[in-house]
Amino acid sequence: MSNPGISTDLLDRFAAIVGDKYALRGEADLAPHLIENRGLYHGSSPLLLKPGSVEEVADIMKLATETGTAIVPQTGNTGLVGGQTPRAGQADIILSLERMTRIRDVDPVANVLVADGGAILADVQKAAEAHGRLFPLSLGSEGSCRIGGNLSTNAGGTAVLAYGNMRQLCLGLEVVLPTGEIWDGLRRLKKDNTGYDLRDLFIGAEGTLGIITGAVLKLFPQPLGHQVAFAGLNSVEDALALFNLAASLCGTSLTGFELMPRFGVEITTRHIDGVRDPLEAAYPWYVLIDISTSDSAETAERMMNGVLEQGFEAGLVLDAAIASSVAQQKAIWHMRESMSDAQKPEGGSIKHDVSVPVSKIPHFIAEAEEAVMAAMPGARICAFGHMGDGNIHYNISQPVGADKAAFIARWREMNHIVHGLVLAHGGSISAEHGIGQLKRDELAAIRPAIEIELMRRIKRAFDPAGIMNPGKVVSLDV
Repeated sequence: MSNPGISTDLLDRFAAIVGDKYALRGEADLAPHLIENRGLYHGSSPLLLKPGSVEEVADIMKLATETGTAIVPQTGNTGLVGGQTPRAGQADIILSLERMTRIRDVDPVANVLVADGGAILADVQKAAEAHGRLFPLSLGSEGSCRIGGNLSTNAGGTAVLAYGNMRQLCLGLEVVLPTGEIWDGLRRLKKDNTGYDLRDLFIGAEGTLGIITGAVLKLFPQPLGHQVAFAGLNSVEDALALFNLAASLCGTSLTGFELMPRFGVEITTRHIDGVRDPLEAAYPWYVLIDISTSDSAETAERMMNGVLEQGFEAGLVLDAAIASSVAQQKAIWHMRESMSDAQKPEGGSIKHDVSVPVSKIPHFIAEAEEAVMAAMPGARICAFGHMGDGNIHYNISQPVGADKAAFIARWREMNHIVHGLVLAHGGSISAEHGIGQLKRDELAAIRPAIEIELMRRIKRAFDPAGIMNPGKVVSLDV
């Protein structure tokens, strides 16, 4: 494992690989890289390295394995479970891919794009669009998150319903192993059954098995028709019924179906600039419906009208607004994507990224509300997310006037309540954010012993020195 301290001579050896300009040791330079977005984890590090090539990454890892020096890979630092944050009180070196941002190739005929691991997601989207193609991964942090991190966390986002998560959007990888060896798996094949699928081991491993320095990503034709609507409903049960109706009418053209509570809409319109409620009256629940079609705008319009008309006739939809321009479509999506950030001005927020079978969503939300309110009267629940794939962000805002520190101190207690219900419904305690530091011990407690042991065996095989993002996902201390 890593040494508790690193000599100046060894730090100099690491710095020499990338050059002094890209080896940062100053407190101000390091500070933004030592804390994650929610402020739950504050790490320490003596050095931040910014390699400019795969070869430099390999040289860093080779030296790290030789000297037992822990390396923490970081891309956009937008993770929400502490997977990208160095450990506190340790001498973990941070390796940032922010210089490795190339779009290496776009092949619109084969519908693939090859990018560096440090390429920003929004830049990948734009590169695909410039060639008349779509890269469908869409996240609220897409202007700053990077492809390597998206793959390492198997990011989902708002279009999983139609396109899948990053595992489904990736054909091949280039990875630097902890030993400094480079695996060139940048294959562009949709069918390749030649042995174990090493790619799938690295996707979702959160940088504990290697550093993703390049990826072959799937592209899709740009949709010719696109419709977005915002509808008010009475209940989560009605939302589920409307989803089933929309899925039946639209098939694969239903590209998004997002669930939102009244509380979420209230705080988003209150705190996020430019956000307004598209509907005049208030409703207990809302859904955002997104339809994309490959043939024409008229087809998308006909599908959306059909969903809403039948939804009204069935008593599921109480009111609805269809975006009449691209700007209005973006505004409705902006409301949904800003919902988590809108909780910050309301005080402390205890958050859960969970998934349950789609049919169980109404039961889970009702049972969780009852249990949370019994344990913490006055708590304000903001349960929203990707209804079409069962991923609910079950977030709890502190009671009005409560002490923030005292509220946050009950994080584990609330986790136990919510996650217990998730597991009772056959769900997962991590739908798209990963395990990181936040859920590592909980993962070990809820998964079968053989499953955890297999993870440990894989970790030891890829990282014999135990220096690759230690303390994340699975512990080797048994």
